[in-house]
Amino acid sequence: MRRADLTDKDITSLIALCNRLADVAGTEALRYFRTRDLTADNKLADGFDPVTQADRAAEAAMRKILDAERPADAVLGEEHGARPGTSGLKWVLDPIDGTRAYISGTATWGVLIALCDAEGPFLGVIDQPYTGERFVGGLGQAHLSGPRGTAPLQTRATHELSAAILFSTFPEIGTEAERAAFQAVSAACKLTRYGMDCYAYGLLAAGHIDLVIEAGLNSYDICAPIAVIEAAGGIVTDWQGGPAHAGGQVLAAANADLHAAALARLQQKA
Repeated sequence: MRRADLTDKDITSLIALCNRLADVAGTEALRYFRTRDLTADNKLADGFDPVTQADRAAEAAMRKILDAERPADAVLGEEHGARPGTSGLKWVLDPIDGTRAYISGTATWGVLIALCDAEGPFLGVIDQPYTGERFVGGLGQAHLSGPRGTAPLQTRATHELSAAILFSTFPEIGTEAERAAFQAVSAACKLTRYGMDCYAYGLLAAGHIDLVIEAGLNSYDICAPIAVIEAAGGIVTDWQGGPAHAGGQVLAAANADLHAAALARLQQKA
């Protein structure tokens, strides 16, 4: 099955399912957030890549629903791996994107849910349960719901790097060559900020910032943001201008002009 094969009934059902998945994952994530019961294991022998009981519980809650209601769909999750499917559709789940932020008590983490076909993600959710903000994009959806109600998502019309706001999660992005490429873009921008995790992609879709540039991502880090940002009018590619849904190097931009300007600087140095 491809996105083009979906009926109106299918679309309504899938959007509702995405919201249910976000609801159950958010419930599990909030159970431990900013509590004394939170513990974290390190997934790396050399370095620090934390995983908590909340990560595992949130993904398990989503997969339980998918196992029951979408058994023919493939599933890829950060904590519980891959399940093959036969439908041609795949759910890509990151139960807590930004676990470092989560264990630090900051509210820049989020639940990421994407639905993909062979061409890539076409429906995505970036959900921040603590602030109550949910960014939804794809299949005719492009909106943010939250404490101020529901508003459409629309990327900004910033066309010059000199007026752009750039976000990235880590200042020590990628390899030495990748850092040089990132700095070439950063030096041309009005403002660069760090440490926002998936929340940065939501801010881009909502029209508050202009660029997000990262490297070393996994598929589950970026599939949902791609769907949300593209639905809001933005562009997400790798640093060569190709598809980014497999992860790796990612350039997300508010519009084509800004994307082209940032891409040119990345390619000069990378």
